[in-house]
Amino acid sequence: MNINALQYHNLTSYQRNEIPQHFLDWKNQPSTFKIYPGIELIRLPKVDQLGEDNLSDVFKGCHGMEDKRVPDITDLSKILLMAYTITAKSAHGDGYQYYRSVASAGALYPTEIYVATHAVKGVKDGLYHFSIAGHALVPLRGGNVSEFVIDALFNTPEKYPSLTFFFTAIFFRSSWKYRERAYRYHLLDTGHLIANMEVALHLQDFPFHLLLDFADLKMNWLLGLDQDREVTLAICYIPGTEIVPHEDTEKQSEELETTSKEAGSVSNKETRYPAIQDIHRAGMIQVSVSQAGSTLPKSTVKTGLKNIEIEAPGAWPEILNAKETLCHRRSRRNFIPTPLSDLCFSSLLECLDVGGVEAVSSPGDLTTFPHMAFIVANVVGLEPGIYFRDGSTHSLQLTTEGLFAESMARICLDQMWMANAAVHFLFIGELGDVDTFQGPRGYRYLMIKAGLLGEKLYLAATAMGLGCCGIGAFYDGEASQLLALKEGARLLYLIALGPVKSI
Repeated sequence: MNINALQYHNLTSYQRNEIPQHFLDWKNQPSTFKIYPGIELIRLPKVDQLGEDNLSDVFKGCHGMEDKRVPDITDLSKILLMAYTITAKSAHGDGYQYYRSVASAGALYPTEIYVATHAVKGVKDGLYHFSIAGHALVPLRGGNVSEFVIDALFNTPEKYPSLTFFFTAIFFRSSWKYRERAYRYHLLDTGHLIANMEVALHLQDFPFHLLLDFADLKMNWLLGLDQDREVTLAICYIPGTEIVPHEDTEKQSEELETTSKEAGSVSNKETRYPAIQDIHRAGMIQVSVSQAGSTLPKSTVKTGLKNIEIEAPGAWPEILNAKETLCHRRSRRNFIPTPLSDLCFSSLLECLDVGGVEAVSSPGDLTTFPHMAFIVANVVGLEPGIYFRDGSTHSLQLTTEGLFAESMARICLDQMWMANAAVHFLFIGELGDVDTFQGPRGYRYLMIKAGLLGEKLYLAATAMGLGCCGIGAFYDGEASQLLALKEGARLLYLIALGPVKSI
């Protein structure tokens, strides 16, 4: 089936009183850990010293990138520990629910990490799966796979990668609960993890590149994925020291054993949802630079009632450093009707603008930003109302005066705790324009970027002692109506944020 971003988003929209009854099959709840039977794990070294840097220093780029530094196995252990680790557990049925350092819809954690190493001291060249449960590597391929990776990228890097991280999503982990809508969460959750990885790499002072454009079939094959179950969504790599030759770098690798594909099975009974397969496969087609627009059209929301300039905050009011923030990040929604300070608000806005990753592929990927809007309920210095942010000047435009937090809480499936949040951060996508200028693959760019920015808000809020909770479930049409969005524009993601009760 041919499908584009707007069609998929409409197909998976929620409408009040029309959400089909769906009872969770607890006997077939998917495992949140991927296991490769019969393969011995390589334990990563324990690390204690992770630095005392503030998150604001990381986001503002107050770290020098050491181009000549070659990572070793301890660096790899630190990066993975900070990016993706287990932080808590709770009793759940006959076992435990394990929570991680990254936000995830329903705590289902569809995203996996794979690592390719080249000349990394302490670990043999090869391809590995990261076992978060044991903080260990699962060896999948031996030898240097850099040439194969480079051949699957649409823009050849200048230097061979020393460490390459692959981010994949296992479909059924999220679709078990969210069915056809789950692809939204696959992308958002991948963006969440990429944001954590960005912080981890900055803390270790490594330069890196993030890519969303690559030959999907080749990359899925390299990782040994059953792409009806699991697919590659993003790649991040640290450049090495060896220059890539100009001649053809294509190198054949051998098929992984069937057991590698079977490891992607996370439940005894898995249901496949055609809409997820359709939108992902439609996005496998790369739009050429000549076909793509250099920039997407600007938002055409209605003219604002007034324009408000927000001053740069200077020092953020942080109470946790970056390491502590990554360990303590979690959804906190016990909001209280206490004003959010103007310093906190301006710091949160700044966190969305700084510390961006370098995207090296075309035509758009991470340069495709979602538009930002805000429902302000209780922020010092701002009238309650709906605001949109000017992408070029970063000033705010008040478009509608009034109290709308309770209305948005009702739109978000009547989750009334949201009404006490000081502000709702809204990520909006011009899906019609994305389809026109970038094709269905542009949906990946937009949703992953929304997830990345949402996780940055999670981290900044945690560092400042604030509550934060991401919402991906809402009555889509009602949200568009409340925000007076133009045709083809849709709400993608919402972050409720503000002061919370002390623990």
